[in-house]
This record gives sequence, C-alpha cells and structure tokens, in this order.
Amino acid sequence: MGRLWLGYYQWNLLVWWVGLGVVVQLRLLVADSQNSLRDMVLEDNSDQTDFIPHGVHLIQQNQHVVMSNGIVNVTLTVPDGNVASVTYKGSDNLLETQNLEDNRGLIGMNYKVIVQNKDQTEISFTTTWAVGSGKVPLNVDKRFVMLRGSPGFYTYTMLERLRGWPAFYIQEGRIVLKLQENKFHYMAMSDERQRNMPMPVDRNTGRVLDYPEAVLLTNPTNPDLKGEVDDKYLYSCDNKDNKVHGWVSNDPPVGVWMITPSNEFRTGGPLKQDLTSHVGPTILSMFISTHYAGEDIAIKFETQEYWKKVFGPVYVYLNSDVSAKNNPSVLWNDAKKRFPDIVLIYNSLRMTVIFFRMPMPSHFHIPKAMLSLGYKNKQAVPAASAYVGLAPPGVAGSWQLENKGYQFWTQTDGSGNFLIKNVIPGTYSLFAWVPGTIGDYKHASDITITSGSNVKANNVVFEAPRKGATIWEIGIPDRTAAEFFIPDPSPAFKLHKYPTPVEKFRQYGLWSRYNDYHPKTDLVYTIGQSDYRKDWFFAHVTRNMGNQQFQSTTWIILFDLKNGAKGSNYTLQLALASANQAELQVRLNNPNSGPHFTTGLIGKDNALARHGIHGLYHFYSIGIAGSQLVDGRNTIYLTQARNQGPFREVMYDYIRLEGHANA
Repeated sequence: MGRLWLGYYQWNLLVWWVGLGVVVQLRLLVADSQNSLRDMVLEDNSDQTDFIPHGVHLIQQNQHVVMSNGIVNVTLTVPDGNVASVTYKGSDNLLETQNLEDNRGLIGMNYKVIVQNKDQTEISFTTTWAVGSGKVPLNVDKRFVMLRGSPGFYTYTMLERLRGWPAFYIQEGRIVLKLQENKFHYMAMSDERQRNMPMPVDRNTGRVLDYPEAVLLTNPTNPDLKGEVDDKYLYSCDNKDNKVHGWVSNDPPVGVWMITPSNEFRTGGPLKQDLTSHVGPTILSMFISTHYAGEDIAIKFETQEYWKKVFGPVYVYLNSDVSAKNNPSVLWNDAKKRFPDIVLIYNSLRMTVIFFRMPMPSHFHIPKAMLSLGYKNKQAVPAASAYVGLAPPGVAGSWQLENKGYQFWTQTDGSGNFLIKNVIPGTYSLFAWVPGTIGDYKHASDITITSGSNVKANNVVFEAPRKGATIWEIGIPDRTAAEFFIPDPSPAFKLHKYPTPVEKFRQYGLWSRYNDYHPKTDLVYTIGQSDYRKDWFFAHVTRNMGNQQFQSTTWIILFDLKNGAKGSNYTLQLALASANQAELQVRLNNPNSGPHFTTGLIGKDNALARHGIHGLYHFYSIGIAGSQLVDGRNTIYLTQARNQGPFREVMYDYIRLEGHANA
C-alpha cells in the first residue's frame, strides 16, 4: 500500500481501495457541451452486441451508488467513494471481492452529484481537513465520470492544501485495481511484454531473493514458470511510454485496461520510470512515487505553502472477444488501438468545456528548434527528434525532479518543428534534450502562457557542450546504458521466453554477473581496441567479496596521445545514466593520487535493483590541463568509491575526451 508521510509519522494515504487496491485520482469537468461530447464518445465495438448502449443512469441506494450506461456498471460506497464492483455486459464483479468494503482507504468523505443526464454522470467524494484533525492535511476531491456508450469510466482527483497547514510530504500517490485472481492470468503492457503470469500464491511459496519484491518461483501453480523470478519492477516503463496496460480474463474473455491519455500531471517528466501492472492481478497508475529517482522527487510542503493540483484523468477501459480464450493478445491489440480515440476525447473535452476549473488551455509553437554541435563550426542544424517540454521554472534539467506542477512534452520532427497543445496557463521554462547529444537545454527566458492563446517562440538554439575536437568516445549519448554489454542472467534463474525478445536488462540479478566476467581484476578498456558493446559492463558496480562484504571497483581507460599533449588543454565530458548512493572519482595516470574530480555522493534512483537501464541523468564537464597527460600511453581511473552493498552503482551514458584536433 502507498503511504503519505508527515514528519516522523506514517499516515494512511489519500488513496483509496479499488478491489484490494489503493487509488489516487483525477478530475474531468464537463459542462454545457453535451452535443460535442455525444459526437466524440468512444463507442463499444467488441462482441456481445446484444447489450445495446443506452443513456447513463445513476442508481442511489442506502450505502452505495451505481453508475451504469448499459455496458459497464460501477458500484461505489457512499460516502467514502470506494469502488466495490465493476461489471461488464452482465458479468460478475471483475474486482477482487475478498477485501472488506471498509478496508479500502480514506473514510469520512462527502458524496455529491456533479452532473447527471443521459449523456454523462460525474460524482464527487470529498474530504476537508480541519485543524487538529489526525488526517492528512489535504483537501481531497476524487471524481468518477461515465459517458454514454463508453465501455469504461474516467477517474481523477484534485488535491489542495492551504497556507498555514502542517508541513509534510507525499512519497506516493497511485490508482490501483485489484482484479479477481482466479480469472485474470494474462498481462500485457507492450507488444513485447505480455505473458501468462504467476499467481499470488506462487510468491508466497517461493523464495525471497535480495529484496522482498524479488521472489524465485520454486513451486508455482504453472510448472512452466518454475525457476523464474517474479518482481513487479520487471514491468516498469518510462512515463512517455506508459499509455496502455492491463489484464485479460479467460472466463469470461474480458480485458481490463488502464489508459492514460496524457502525462502532464505525473511527476518527473517523460523519462521518469514507474510501475504498471504486476502479479495480484494488479493494475496501477502511478502519479507520484520515488521509484527510479529517490526521495528528492517526493512532494515536500512547507507550512506557508499553498498548493493545488489535478491528477488525471485516466480511463479504465473494458473489452471482450470470444477469441481471447485462445489468443488473449487480441484484447491488447484492441486496447492499444483505442488509445488515439481516448486522447481525442480527452483533448476535445479540454478544448470545449471548463476543464480543471482553470482557464482555457493554450498552444505553444516553435517553427524550428536548432542544435549547434561544433566548437569551431557554429552553423546550427535542425534539432531532429528532440524532446521539448514546458515545465515549472527551474535550472536546466530540473524537470527530472519537478513534482508540484504540470509538464507538457513533445518531440520535434525531422526539421526541428514542434507544437505543444493544450497547455494549462501559467509560467514555464522551456527545456529540451536531443538524442545523440550530451547536456540539457533551457531557454534563456521563461514563457508565460495565457488563457486561449497561441504562443510562438523563435531563436531556440541549443549549443551542446563542446570544448574541442573529439579524441575518443565511449557509448552513445542517449541517457541510457542500453548500448553497453548486458550479460545473460545467472544460470540459477530461468529466463522467461517471450514471443518477441524484450530488452535484455529486464532480468533479475545482472549486477552479480560482474564478478563472473571480471573475477580477479576490474574492467580495462583500451581505446582503439575495445568495443563498448562487448567490453564495457552496463553498470559500474561493487565487487562481491562474500559474507555480505563488498569492495569498491576501479575501471581503467587506456589511450594514446601524440603531438604535444602538455601544450594543450583537454575536457572529459562525462554523462551518467544512473547513480545510486555512489561516488565516482576520476584520477589521471596515477591510481594512488587524490582524485582529480569527484561527483561526491550522488543518486538515489536504485535503477539497477529495479531492472532499469537509466535513472536520473547527471552530466559533468571536467577540465584537464595538458600537463597532467603525456605523449604516448595515458590512463584514466574511474573509481566507484562507495561499497556498502551490491546496489551502489553508476551507469554511464557516454564519455568523451576532447582536445586539440591533432592530439
């Protein structure tokens, strides 16, 4: 279960249970646009067409309220707003029924009908904090929306705190659906990552490995899974890719999917990684978490700080197809195809009605973003495929830890053009980064977006970090370590065979393989001879000495210089894809000298243990005087100096030595 933390006190969070799951949710307000809404509604095209969509009904009972549109029924408790049941086309309850209705999260809420007509129902469950209350110091308004003819429902929440309320912080906020475990066995989150999953009991009978989330399946109900490792972090993905995921039941053949049409409310920007679906069967929509980033991204409030934010909406989509009994991926394919329709409805609602109780959203347009790469040739080229975003004001790269406001991101086309639509009015910094290029861009001036405006900016030129000609380089500057050598997992763990191969780093225990490939001495990489795809281990980890003892490791880069090294200055451009409680020290030609450069203690993203290939991006431009190098063979020593456990690590993104052109 997620938690809110206040000082040293642990508070049950402002999430609520759906089935056995917890929920934090978001807001969608629709008014005075019923004709547009009816035209845009997502129609149900799955089988069992004898269920004819009719208007939306709200059935109020003593302790429950039911939203129904003839396709989906959602039953919620009153006044708490906990989801007690979800049915689809006459099915039984698809949610887990073993959890008591009074054990699903926040209590003491007020119930209110916001909109009720044949085309739409929206209901609200609110709680207001009072001084002296033992509850979390937040006002909470969680909403549920059902539309005519739509095979699912929307949900979102508004959170607000007033000035003068107690200081506290939020580590995690999420939506969770806990489905019937005896029905839902097939999970899908991408074209590659979909499979029959273990049962919850398999985790109970298995063996816990290096941390509680990772369990070796020793006696699973499906014998084919014996020897595999189950870990919810195996199914994480970047925010930018977290669009559709869910589960399929074999009886009846029904799919339940979490569809997120927009990411502006999530913390950490497009590259923040987080959980999706996992054994339970559980479906998550993570809005706030410290996963892959650390405590620095937790939302921390001071006493005099006012804050309000809307999280969502997300759409819970249900579908069915009789062929899914033998081929459950057909329901994944259908859900994936529905995503553009959900986005269209979402944006239409934002453009045509009062949404978020904020002014009309606006557009931000740049005709061409440019990239300057050369240290001599300043001729800029189009910044093709660049990630460009508006986020709350900060320094370059601060969007990675931004958590209180909204972020709006897109990618440029081949000519550097881009358009960011539906921006909530406010003041933002313009940020960017370009695949294949080191560093972060921030526009010199902040940008104010007003209600209903179309804002255009010119002269967006990213001058990428560069001090001299490239002498040598290791890796690809893409903010991940995916291009480096990634080993097979230990033979002690069975490798799950997906129909289509998945990224190799998504396996348990890869950190332990460093000892196998470098049993006595640490990694040595020779420029001009070594190949980073084969010879550069994907994570700079500690060495396991046995008996829970670990040793710092020093990697060596060997390279030759000629033509008067002492008369020139050099720059080591060092980009890290991840760091976890690590300190990277750089030494030049003498392993026993004091470090020429140290990062100090950095990183809390724990990406290695969570099967990630990146966490937070770190970039360092390290000057080197020519007097510190020699003509002929030179050595750079990279020491990861912290050794308290197996997960103290850095992952390199890219390393480049720059100097005069003839070196």
